[in-house]
Amino acid sequence: MEEQDLNSPGYEIPAEMQSAVAVTSLDRIYNWGRRASVWPMMFGLACCAIEMICTAASRFDLSRFGMEIMRPSPRQSDLMIVSGTVTKKMIPTIVRLYNQMPEPKYVLAMGACASGGGPFKEGYNVVSGVDKFVPVDVYVPGCPPTPQALLFGLMKIQEKITGQRWKDTRWYQKGADQVSIPVPLLGPDLFDPRKIPLFKNPKA
Repeated sequence: MEEQDLNSPGYEIPAEMQSAVAVTSLDRIYNWGRRASVWPMMFGLACCAIEMICTAASRFDLSRFGMEIMRPSPRQSDLMIVSGTVTKKMIPTIVRLYNQMPEPKYVLAMGACASGGGPFKEGYNVVSGVDKFVPVDVYVPGCPPTPQALLFGLMKIQEKITGQRWKDTRWYQKGADQVSIPVPLLGPDLFDPRKIPLFKNPKA
């Protein structure tokens, strides 16, 4: 069959296509829009941030995935990329930024340090994984991970968004999960306010 120019004056839409109807679900349309316009938050903690910057540059180009807009404000972001070593001095700020992000929101732990402490795990000033304070959706291993590894992790975030039902997400439920995470207190050491019941009742 000879190919016709759709813009030519004599082109007619085939009869079998004139009554074509596209059927989909609200979840699919909603998730398609979200996965194609993820806005990461623009901040970095250590050497992994250099690899994150490379991923946004022209050689790897995050804009192919609809993620080229890195927002400087947590209130305009829906993806937190924790790139680098999480120190006890920094974790209160990270939790505060996470609480300020609107729902639905996601967290990607980039590198060995953010995922579990990395080579500094035994350090007195390092948190052994950001997941001890904020929920992590995807872990990207490496020290530091390459831009290709970060792109793979971002695609996993997109896969998670695609498979979600909006009625099952935390932001729709508006239950106990919706409460902000208490900001850790930094004194002589780091103190998690969520562990207060354990101190009051050690046998629990």
